[in-house]
Amino acid sequence: MNFSRALLAGVLALTAATGAMAQAGDFPNKPVTLVTPFAAGSGPDAVLRLVSDKLSRLWGQRVLIDNKPGGGGFIAIDQARRAAPDGYTLLQLDSEHIAALPHLYKSRNFVTLQHFDPVASLFRTPFFVAVGTDSKWKNMSDLIAAAKANPDGIVYGSWGVGSPGHLGAQQLEALTGIHMRHAPYREVSQLFSNVGAGEVPWSFASIPSSQGIYKAGKLRYLAIAAPKRIPQMPDVPTMAEAGGPASLEVNSFVSLLAPKGVPAAIKAKINADVAKVIADPEIRARFDTFAFEPLAWSPEEIERNAEAKSKVYGELVRRGNISLE
Repeated sequence: MNFSRALLAGVLALTAATGAMAQAGDFPNKPVTLVTPFAAGSGPDAVLRLVSDKLSRLWGQRVLIDNKPGGGGFIAIDQARRAAPDGYTLLQLDSEHIAALPHLYKSRNFVTLQHFDPVASLFRTPFFVAVGTDSKWKNMSDLIAAAKANPDGIVYGSWGVGSPGHLGAQQLEALTGIHMRHAPYREVSQLFSNVGAGEVPWSFASIPSSQGIYKAGKLRYLAIAAPKRIPQMPDVPTMAEAGGPASLEVNSFVSLLAPKGVPAAIKAKINADVAKVIADPEIRARFDTFAFEPLAWSPEEIERNAEAKSKVYGELVRRGNISLE
């Protein structure tokens, strides 16, 4: 009897495994939709369109982009949550959607990774400290000294409460003991226009979001909030080289997630195929123009990096009493 039960269990396990492999082998056999909270024309959207085109060719199926901006990311998140967990609906999120939202919207009791599984990574972007070209600050030492001499008198801009620009400045305050005032903007272009005009003393900035104003000669980068300089901006010093706290790193990574319950074999196939696409020379060249670092993380690595950010963001949100309720 025990032998018969063991044999039956083995047959069932083999059947299940064979079925899962068959599912992955057939995937996809219809169009795949990539839902994103980023607006059309934004840096993450531009990357997603490149990736979707390459995936479409690789899979022999249409890969559609569904832009659902607004609501702090929850419009896109809620749409993807309603989808079947079959791999045919994926959600593009940045590390702040994954790691900061649970701390910023406490009453929602929403923890991103309780509803979605990481599937594939796309890229990571660094952030620079940007000032107007006429700013008297030449390095981070100058900025920090000015803030210490005038507590709560220095204003910094960002593209929203809970953004990397906001939380990065909160981290700078925590590491240096300074206190500044936050000016959140709805329009990124307006933010950097105002920084360039000297109406806002400084802001964190990515290359895609600030290059127009930079190339017009109205912005300077004091430092990159990273441990190493980057090839795209070799003359911009690191935070430590510019006199800022060496431990301050401000970056954001973007990944694809799926509603919980997608078969492991399908998730593994998506991960491998996205990594293959990200390695394409055309995409690498486009990433270089944005200073995006291509990532080929496993789902476990995505989750570990998200957990590390969540710990930092949770402390910063509590320290700054920040809420988006």
